[in-house]
Amino acid sequence: MTGADPTADRLAELTEVMRRLRRECAWKREQTHRSLVRYLLEETHETVEAVETGDPDHLREELGDLLLQVWFHAVVAEEAGDFTMADVAEGIIDKLRRRNPHVFGEGTQDAAGPVDAATINEVWESIKAGEKQRASITDGLPGSLPALLYADKVVDRLSREGSPVDADPDGDLGERLLALVVEARAVGVDPEQTLRDACRRRLD
Repeated sequence: MTGADPTADRLAELTEVMRRLRRECAWKREQTHRSLVRYLLEETHETVEAVETGDPDHLREELGDLLLQVWFHAVVAEEAGDFTMADVAEGIIDKLRRRNPHVFGEGTQDAAGPVDAATINEVWESIKAGEKQRASITDGLPGSLPALLYADKVVDRLSREGSPVDADPDGDLGERLLALVVEARAVGVDPEQTLRDACRRRLD
């Protein structure tokens, strides 16, 4: 396979490899979106682990394993006539263009330079909210998220709606944990990652 872009060549080859495996490998042929969920979750956690270790070779390998899961789901969907990998790519490209008007919009870059990171994030969230048209705070928020991450997102959504969370730092354990999430957001810290880092320091 030849071409001007080796990345495109490799991704096209990966699609063909997955299609062949679905045809000729009995185990892979039997898999469904539901049966693959456990592997997607496992590979996601292993990728997080690779990021936290700081080993680029480990991260490269785990990103490949995670990419395999994405391609596997796309080929399963392709066989069912639901969508293709090209549709997946088109969808995320369109989303990135819509939600990054500071890069892809007209007249958004002026002599002062790029928009600051905080403003970029606010624009992204504003556009996202307009697209989603949520009926409630928890729409689109998986209940299976880790508790700290779930709390972080709930606090963020409530704040955006003008209902900041006033957690009691002297209340029960749940209130105190929620108060720590609010404190972390106030200083721009990811509470989930901060706790993971603290645990890792104890194990090093």
